[in-house]
Amino acid sequence: MKHKLSVTLDENLVYEILRAISSGKFRNKSHVVEYAVKKLLEVENGRT
Repeated sequence: MKHKLSVTLDENLVYEILRAISSGKFRNKSHVVEYAVKKLLEVENGRT
């Protein structure tokens, strides 16, 4: 199950997210954020 969240990001981060989407690597903004959080948690938990 997915939950809807609201976040506030720096304008430059939003620009980079939109560039990543336009490159075709991600489907949408939610996909970018979900990917980034998973990667962060992997690093924080010692998994790479």
